[in-house]
Amino acid sequence: MNKKAEKYRTLFLSTLQLSACTFGGGFVIIPLMRRKFVEQLHWIDEQEMLDLTAIAQSSPGAIAVNASILVGYRVAGIPGACLTVLGSILPPLVIISVISLFYAAFRDNPIVNMAMNGMLAGVAAVILDVVYTMGRSIFRLRRVLPVLVMLLSFVAVRFLKVNILLIILACGLIGAADTLRQQKRREAASK
Repeated sequence: MNKKAEKYRTLFLSTLQLSACTFGGGFVIIPLMRRKFVEQLHWIDEQEMLDLTAIAQSSPGAIAVNASILVGYRVAGIPGACLTVLGSILPPLVIISVISLFYAAFRDNPIVNMAMNGMLAGVAAVILDVVYTMGRSIFRLRRVLPVLVMLLSFVAVRFLKVNILLIILACGLIGAADTLRQQKRREAASK
């Protein structure tokens, strides 16, 4: 099998496996994608994964699907994006289709309810891991602005009840202004 076909196969099977074995939404699949594509396959570096995660979060739609699109596109272009989307939506599609056939039995089953409550605890732990891992990466940059923006965003959403869309737009503007400022500083230093 040629290298390109093997990469496509690995992309599809990786996202299929991650999606099939992950409960709890996009924030749960992000650290698993990071582990697979950054640490195991070395196709993406840590900073790129952080950037892709930020874009996936701020784009409309499911975070897991958005992240899959971005990772697939980054690794193998449009065919890679198509394969990773297919790999990430196929398992939930099948699972939800099967569950919908037996909805009444699942809804009233106390064992299923207990299992779902147990999964919620696991999901909370994974989300905490994501916050810790991504937060640690931000603090490693040793820059004040990203930490300040992160803390102010948290305060604005949690305590001031500011609309999340406004927070995302403000963070995007702050990030763009900071990037332009850094770029001008580099250009001035290189002259």
